[in-house]
Amino acid sequence: MGDPAYERVSVLKAARVGYSTLLSGVIGSYVANDPATVLCLLPREEDARTLIVSQMDPTFAASPNLAACLAEKKGKSKRNRLLHRVFPGGWLKAVAATSEANLRSHNARVLIIDEVDAMEETKEGSPVDLAIVRTKTFDNRKIIMGSTPVKVGSSHIMSGWEDSDQRVYEVPCPHCGDFHELHWKDIRWPKGDRSKAAWWCPSCGTETPETHKGPMVAKGRWRITKPEVTGHAGYRLNALISPLRKAAWPVLAKEWEDAQGRPDKLKAFINTALGEPWQEEGEEFDEDALAASAEDFSLDDLPPEVLAVTAGVDVQRKDRLEVTFIGWDRDGNAFILGHKVIWGLPTEDSTWQELDAVLAEKWKHPLGGEIGVEATCVDSGDGATMETVYDYCYSRFRKKVFAIKGDGGRRPFIAKSSSKANKGRLWIVGVDSLKTHLYTLVTRSRTVRFSKSLPLVWFEQFASERMIERRVGGKPVRRWERIKGKMAEALDTTIYAFAAKELINVNWDAREEVLRMPELAKQTVRPKKPSGPTFMERIGLR
Repeated sequence: MGDPAYERVSVLKAARVGYSTLLSGVIGSYVANDPATVLCLLPREEDARTLIVSQMDPTFAASPNLAACLAEKKGKSKRNRLLHRVFPGGWLKAVAATSEANLRSHNARVLIIDEVDAMEETKEGSPVDLAIVRTKTFDNRKIIMGSTPVKVGSSHIMSGWEDSDQRVYEVPCPHCGDFHELHWKDIRWPKGDRSKAAWWCPSCGTETPETHKGPMVAKGRWRITKPEVTGHAGYRLNALISPLRKAAWPVLAKEWEDAQGRPDKLKAFINTALGEPWQEEGEEFDEDALAASAEDFSLDDLPPEVLAVTAGVDVQRKDRLEVTFIGWDRDGNAFILGHKVIWGLPTEDSTWQELDAVLAEKWKHPLGGEIGVEATCVDSGDGATMETVYDYCYSRFRKKVFAIKGDGGRRPFIAKSSSKANKGRLWIVGVDSLKTHLYTLVTRSRTVRFSKSLPLVWFEQFASERMIERRVGGKPVRRWERIKGKMAEALDTTIYAFAAKELINVNWDAREEVLRMPELAKQTVRPKKPSGPTFMERIGLR
């Protein structure tokens, strides 16, 4: 932290490791040995007051050299005197991350950011980014950032650590001499006797009790794991190496046991004792529960409530098309009726001819008539097959076959693209919005039902993504991300069939009447116009 060869220092830490005492020493070193403008950024104003009044003032008072360096700035308000200390060649000021004005008004050579993961966005953006901008006028700037991590995906300190040379603290085994970073999985104790919590060496498998921790830590070493990174030193340390009595292994074992079954306590233990970010479970589908809820209906055995059917088509450029069919009742409830795979290269006409046959299929309805696909969305997002999908869909526009492309973020379920092709129109599907909507329908309102004709792999693919929080541009953003190792065709085709539902306008009473009296569908008399705008009017083409 005092080495000019390193512009940045990032400390990914647990609590109870003496980091606050370390910062006092660092600040005192700059005051006495390398005078500079020092800005300390903390989450809240009370944190800033604690740093200056409860932490730094006693340190200054206890050291004659530091006390001699300080001079109180005259003519300022009590608040400024409280959070501002002046010394020859520089000053020390503590500010809260909630104050954009304070962040804008101070240029500092040394920036110390403490508990960065507890900071929230301001109206002007990330307080960390705003503070770092204030150091850019100094060629010899120093940026020190330390924190207990909070959440995976949105942790500032994790990002800092990942950008650094990633140093880990390793201790030697008293028995075999091998060096290891201490991990919680290697702390074990007999059931019902956490007082005997001990470390088990991954190399030799020997037990080492808490009484050996002090000598082990004293002989430890920092090891750089990313030596290719220069100018940014990163340190990772947890409470397992802390000499404090409150961090003894039996004490931590008790905290671990007390946290079982209590997510709030477990999160606190992971963050503050292990110095690790909490992995949110996120919003995700339970494939086993969904498969177990499947019901006895299918395309060949339709529920009587289904009065319309839509389809979603996913294009796999290597060898196939996949299609999911969804039935809809007058109340908007969805019935996942079935799924078909059309094997063949998307570049071959025969593959698309088979899709024509599949989409033209009719199914016997319990009311007496027949029902077919009302509208279809076909994914064109794969650049290799995009023009083929366009050609297929644009020539079938009157059959309500739409070329679509998925886009994330907060978008409407489906909307016309702003750019118009010569042959037709592309539609943009708000996949994140639809997935969140689908998740709500499946897990809360339970208005989506599943057919037993769907194979188990379909449910696995349907549950292929989870909603997690990531930090994008300094802001926490929730979005759907693929679960590693899972395919997503079933989820994608379901989303596309949901999007197709937005482009139909069914007169439910008339539809039910036609299904009850199928001869009506064969009459040449113009059918009764459904209430509301026509399909062409709804999509803005008439």
